[in-house]
Amino acid sequence: MNRWLRCLVSHRCPRCRTGAVFASLVRMHRECPDCALPFEREPGYFLGAMYFSYALAVAAAAPVVLLGIAMDWGIQRTGWTATLCLVPLAPWLFRTSRTLWLHFDQRFDGR
Repeated sequence: MNRWLRCLVSHRCPRCRTGAVFASLVRMHRECPDCALPFEREPGYFLGAMYFSYALAVAAAAPVVLLGIAMDWGIQRTGWTATLCLVPLAPWLFRTSRTLWLHFDQRFDGR
């Protein structure tokens, strides 16, 4: 696994790739503890992370939906099953989408 992907999976700073982005399960550091890169540049900065979160959620729910279609569960049962599978993934989706957004933004607008 290359270094960038390893940093992404372990939720590390996009600039120094050593500092932790998150202080706890859902609380982020204001800046990188190692290189002092500010993580939130302005109010609403992480709005773009919702696109990554949506894409990750669709990718996670797609196998469940395909299984529901193959098993002829019906739309309601398939929807509830997919939702129940996504609920425990919410913290992971939150952390990963924000980290992806930080890396994406740093790549195209590194400050």
